[in-house]
Amino acid sequence: MIIDDHEVVRRGIAEVVDRAEGLSVVAEAGSVSEAVRRGELVHPEVALVDLRLPDGTGIDIIQQLADISPTTRCIVLTSFDDDDALAEALTAGAKAYLLKSVRGAEITENIRAVAAGRTLLDERTVSRRRADHDDPTADLTPSERKVLDLIGDGLSNREIGEKLGVAEKTVKNHITSLLSKMGLQRRTQVAAWVAGQRAAGWRN
Repeated sequence: MIIDDHEVVRRGIAEVVDRAEGLSVVAEAGSVSEAVRRGELVHPEVALVDLRLPDGTGIDIIQQLADISPTTRCIVLTSFDDDDALAEALTAGAKAYLLKSVRGAEITENIRAVAAGRTLLDERTVSRRRADHDDPTADLTPSERKVLDLIGDGLSNREIGEKLGVAEKTVKNHITSLLSKMGLQRRTQVAAWVAGQRAAGWRN
């Protein structure tokens, strides 16, 4: 299934996929609501998901498809070369993240690989990001690093406090500090960042 709000883009991708041996497009959608409705009907093996849609985001689609069509594996295909978007997509369960600048052959190769059960990343993009960006955790204290890791594990503030033996207010103070040092605004961004880094082989 191809999900993109631009019909010309959608049809172009569909043509590439339909020409590839063993692949066929079973549905198209131009919005989150259409994608969810059609995904529930056809249960595609793979969904190519754009991130920016008129009634929501590709992340919404990935999360909803996980409930209504759990066998569907999602590939993000977007114009946005963005660290936060990559981390969010990986956290939501995307199996690959591709930029629309890729060749048609790369799209079909990724569809086949993801359909076969593999999880892929554009390693060139990940490597470039890791090389070009300073480590945003460089200034964190040891306590803040522990909190960062536990946020990535999905623990609540209360659970983090219990695990570290500190008050929940202390945990909140650590989070406020690490958000400032990392240049982030919300706790969910921290969780998404950790998930993206772990997927790329990062260890704190």
